[in-house]
Amino acid sequence: MSMTDPIADALTRIRNSQRAGHETTELRVNKTVEAILKILKEEGFVGGYTPFLDGATPKAKVELKYYMNKPVITGIERVSSPGRRIYKQSKDIQPTLNNIGIGIYSTPKGVITDKNAKFENVGGELLCKVW
Repeated sequence: MSMTDPIADALTRIRNSQRAGHETTELRVNKTVEAILKILKEEGFVGGYTPFLDGATPKAKVELKYYMNKPVITGIERVSSPGRRIYKQSKDIQPTLNNIGIGIYSTPKGVITDKNAKFENVGGELLCKVW
């Protein structure tokens, strides 16, 4: 069965695993999902991730982070979807929850955060928001 939205699947697996209190979760990855995981690690939302192959399927094991027995990620939301793409110009990029969270954009310079997109003066597709 083909998956139409691997980004939404990865975000949902992370959200559900944290709500269930799991230490780790496994995701199917592609280049975009791996770039999102890299940003989440750099920003401190996940502990880390380890890519591996399960047969011919590329996957990643994600270490979830908790602080005082509560998930570090309180909200994770897919904004743009395959049926409804959301694009923003650099001048229209707004901080996520007054800089409490991050927005992740797919731009011509790669997958980057909202702060970096604003700094580099590039717009793109708003993939998701994390806070």
